[in-house]
Amino acid sequence: SYSMTPLDVRNALESQNTNVTAGQLGGLPARQNQQMNATVTAQSLLKSEDDFRRVVLRVNPDGSQVRLSDVAKIERGSETYDVLVRYKRMPAIGMGIMLASGANALETSKLVKSKVEELSQYLPDGVKVVYPRDTTPFIELSIKSVVQTLVEAIVLVFLVMLLFLQNIRATLIPTIAVPVVLLGTFAVLYAFGFSINVLSMFAMVLAIGLLVDDAIVVVENVERLIEEEHLTPIEATRKSMKQISGALVGITVVLSTVFIPMAFFSGSAGAIYRQFSITIVAAMVLSVFVAMILSPSLCATLLKPRDKDKKPNKFSEGFNRFFNKGRDQYEKLTTYILRRVARFVVIYGLLLSGLAFIFNQLPTSFIPNEDQGLMYLLVSTPPGATAERTLETAVEVEDYFFEEYGDLVEHMFTVVGYSYSGMAQNAGMGFIGLKDWKYRTEENQSIFAINDKSMKDLASIKDASVYTFYPPPIRELGNSSGFSFQLVDRVGHGHEALMAAKNNLLKKAASDSRLVGVRANGLEDVPQFNIDIDHEKAAALGLSLDDINSTLQIAWGSSYVNDYIDRGRIKRVYLQSGFDSRMSPEDLDKWYVRNNQGEMVSFKSFATTEWVNGSPKLERFNGDSSLNILGQPAEGVSSGEAMNALEEMVAELPDGYGIEWYGMSYEEKQTGSQANKLYLLSALIVFLSLAALYESWAVPLSVILVVPLGILGAVLAAWIFNLPNDVFLQVALLTTVGLAAKNAILIIEFAKVLREEGVAPIEAAIQASTQRFRPILMTSIAFIMGVVPLAISSGAGAESQNAIGISVMGGMLGATMLVIFFAPLFYVLIEQLFHKKES
Repeated sequence: SYSMTPLDVRNALESQNTNVTAGQLGGLPARQNQQMNATVTAQSLLKSEDDFRRVVLRVNPDGSQVRLSDVAKIERGSETYDVLVRYKRMPAIGMGIMLASGANALETSKLVKSKVEELSQYLPDGVKVVYPRDTTPFIELSIKSVVQTLVEAIVLVFLVMLLFLQNIRATLIPTIAVPVVLLGTFAVLYAFGFSINVLSMFAMVLAIGLLVDDAIVVVENVERLIEEEHLTPIEATRKSMKQISGALVGITVVLSTVFIPMAFFSGSAGAIYRQFSITIVAAMVLSVFVAMILSPSLCATLLKPRDKDKKPNKFSEGFNRFFNKGRDQYEKLTTYILRRVARFVVIYGLLLSGLAFIFNQLPTSFIPNEDQGLMYLLVSTPPGATAERTLETAVEVEDYFFEEYGDLVEHMFTVVGYSYSGMAQNAGMGFIGLKDWKYRTEENQSIFAINDKSMKDLASIKDASVYTFYPPPIRELGNSSGFSFQLVDRVGHGHEALMAAKNNLLKKAASDSRLVGVRANGLEDVPQFNIDIDHEKAAALGLSLDDINSTLQIAWGSSYVNDYIDRGRIKRVYLQSGFDSRMSPEDLDKWYVRNNQGEMVSFKSFATTEWVNGSPKLERFNGDSSLNILGQPAEGVSSGEAMNALEEMVAELPDGYGIEWYGMSYEEKQTGSQANKLYLLSALIVFLSLAALYESWAVPLSVILVVPLGILGAVLAAWIFNLPNDVFLQVALLTTVGLAAKNAILIIEFAKVLREEGVAPIEAAIQASTQRFRPILMTSIAFIMGVVPLAISSGAGAESQNAIGISVMGGMLGATMLVIFFAPLFYVLIEQLFHKKES
């Protein structure tokens, strides 16, 4: 025996592996006429394994030496052996790159890949760089999909306008407004610091149907005056602008005031609202300027009276005949309704009751989960299991995916020794990247179907827990989809009681059909080998506690000593005991500490050992002990319903335990509480804006009363297609508020003008409805066709596109089919009430 301790080795390395700058020859201040100046070096960092082998630990009295090579194995190795990484069953290493705040994901990805490509030439043969978890392809495809949707929307809107106007010149006028307004909107987004992303492009698609409305109203009215009153294009344009300028301004005010409050909401929902708000408001304001400046100029220049000798083609003739019959039937039905006001007010009340009932039936959520082509994997073997055992489970999981979904798996990256729960030998995780969406067209090839099936299949693995899940739609709000919360011990029951409450909660969740994969996102309590130092004995034996603790650290873990130079690079030097001396509890007896008399004292002289159960990681939430729990709603269950179920279960636990949502779940709770305020604020601002614009309470009241009918359409569509009440539905509802108000304004504002000319209320309402029927129908169908590509979209980002497209389509149908009947009804009703009051 050499009678040496690990501290002797560390001290020798610290003294003999160091840079020493001794000074200078001829350094200042120097003697006069000094002729030499040079740096003096005495010692530098060691550079090779042989240098370390020659490190002298001790010189014996007989002159013999004990070197590091006599007591240690010196080798180049890994800085840590705690983590094992595999890619497609092959050894690998992983590097994570996080996007800086405010950085552009696509641009950063290009720069990173360019730099990696540049450095790849220095990699050894057989080593390849891959990107198993890259979020940018989904972003690129999502934006590409929405851009395609935008182009489709423009084409469909053009075809609708051509169908109604049946004049290529007239159709070109609103079409020209599209690029002008879009260009201006992009400039506004740039000024506000926004990028072109999925949300802003969604808003652009919605804006397509809105921004042509003003130009359509201008063109349609000018054409009507040219045909009916035989005016020249210039005269018709002048008269038309006098008639409809108020309506155009009113529509813009309504649509803008609906969306402006969205820009001031906080949180992640506020960030989403803001994208829609700024984009749509900018498009609407620019649209009305174009409609009042550019469109009239184009009308006066391009429009011409129709050639009466030229017969329309059969299609146009058939369409006009069909449309005129429809308009006549609409006039008759409107007249019928206005003669039976009380009856239809009751029907209106029933519709509102239906709206309230259906709205309350909608499940709640934050935003739709997306098929991003990526799945996450979580592996946990029993507490105390070794990395070798965890690796066996990971290999079994790898085999499952390659055998079951080999033709769909593009990447599989597996980690043993680390997971989102923490670092431990019994923990593991992985990323599974699926092939492009064009190769996964079947329903059972979606990320959702694969996740559900793999969860069930992998549950059969013995002595291990395996969970699969997909990332949240907003990566910054957590690591997984579904729900996440902290189970908090608010009164200090203690760790054991908290673990019991957790187990009780997980047991209840496992038997609830509304929940799947509910699990603690942490490391289970594990067996721990506790070494208890008797401080009094140690002091009596002349031992230093610092020496005892340092010896324990080196014996059972590892200790960073200093650095060395390896092929021109600075690398770390670690000191660790050999594995034969740290594999079993009995190995503690092999370790000694030198006392102040120079004697070697065994650990068994002053320490006792015992096995205990304890947590490798303790969590706190706002200072209280807590546990992180994750899970997902069952198929067909919304996240809101799942969260309600968990709140009920936590309420059944003993007093003192509470639930604190975070990430996506917290945002969902916050959004739900903000939504009603948003609706009320938007409705109030619309009402006050119209009251100020028309200097009347009757007009805004008539408009506000029909708005719920549009909302009914959106809510009914969401209910039919099993869409939850989420952020996108809320955006759709606000859009519907503006659209319903727009259609009502077109009728009521025109009826108001006729009323001022002395026409009776009912007659004014009928005339206004009939004359505004064509532009309302044309703008509504144009808008609906503009969002059809969103509603039927597939591929990357389809879930969000479908959610907003279907809801807005339903809202527009309600805002058209119901509002065109109830707007004149409420105008007449309120006009008569105000007239009686004035009398």
